[in-house]
Amino acid sequence: MALNTSAEAPIPVGEVSRLIGGWIDKLGPVWVEGQITQLSRRPGAGVVFLTLRDPSQDISLSVTCYRSVFDQVADAVGEGARIVVHAKPEWYAPRGQLSLRAAEIRPVGIGELLARLERLKRSLAAEGLFAADRKKPLPFLPQLIGLVCGRASAAEHDVLENARLRWPAVRFEVRNVPVQGVHAVPQVIDAVRQLDTHPEVDVIIVTRGGGSVEDLLPFSDEQLVRAVAECRTPVVSAIGHEPDSPLLDLVADLRASTPTDAAKRVVPDVGEELARVGLLRQRALRMVSGLLEREEYGLAQALSRPWMARPHRLVEEREEQIAALVDRSRRVLRHRLDRADGELEHTLARVVSLSPAATLQRGYAVLQHEDGSVVRAAAEVADEQKLRARVADGEFAVTVVPRA
Repeated sequence: MALNTSAEAPIPVGEVSRLIGGWIDKLGPVWVEGQITQLSRRPGAGVVFLTLRDPSQDISLSVTCYRSVFDQVADAVGEGARIVVHAKPEWYAPRGQLSLRAAEIRPVGIGELLARLERLKRSLAAEGLFAADRKKPLPFLPQLIGLVCGRASAAEHDVLENARLRWPAVRFEVRNVPVQGVHAVPQVIDAVRQLDTHPEVDVIIVTRGGGSVEDLLPFSDEQLVRAVAECRTPVVSAIGHEPDSPLLDLVADLRASTPTDAAKRVVPDVGEELARVGLLRQRALRMVSGLLEREEYGLAQALSRPWMARPHRLVEEREEQIAALVDRSRRVLRHRLDRADGELEHTLARVVSLSPAATLQRGYAVLQHEDGSVVRAAAEVADEQKLRARVADGEFAVTVVPRA
């Protein structure tokens, strides 16, 4: 509960320390896992002092235990070992210091570590952090390579030396960090993030030499795996040797079996590239030469044909064909005109012979009423009716006389 204090009514330091101790005493025992960074076993002392650190974060706690508790695991643990302690939080009021009083200490065995890593691996894989479609391609020729490695380590020497042998102009941005121990994880994460935000870094290599399972544990830390998964820059993992497989290998965009292999996978070999360029030039020259030879052969074949020797020959041949076709068309047209003329004369003769004028020429006449209609029967006329008679050379009026 909050205390009622003010500048005019403060409480003493001792009271604050006492209250804090009271709140901490209410906490029950807890199981805590960490890595031993300091170990103090004074001869004859009945209490052993430890500093337990979180490998993933920059946080430590003091741990005390009776010598009899520590002696049970003294042969199995030391500085750098990972342990699990069953302890109760305690507050040392005179110094205002928090510590853990351990009643039991258990070393974390290799089997247990591997089982935890396997569970973490399955969990991260279920999130899709190891999916192949998340892998980013490496640039063909990186201008600046970010390198995270131990200071003056063999891994650093292998990467730098092999990369420069393959491509002498390659440049590196090196971040030297601890690659094992309690400070490794946060510093490796910080180095990776710095290089990822560097505007000129094209690819990042995280590397270290081989080691035991405990030595390589920082590179299976969940926070480091997630930091690499968030990188926008391609990351190459080159941890240990071929059999070693920390979780960083699975989340990285490329896994190299060794630091030397990382240099070979990231940097092209200038000799090989020059040889490849030479081969491509030779291939291109052969293709162009072959094309020119084929075209020259085709041109020679074309020039050797008769119509190329006498270009007008084709025109002359066509001229003869056209003249023959014109003559033939004239003959056909003349024949058709002659036949049409004969048919026309025959038709005209028939028309003339069948026309009314021809009938009138033979002495016939056509009688018409005054309205112009033709008289077709005797019953159509009456006595004294005026009619018109039409003959071959004209017409005249007639009068119908009574019948006798």
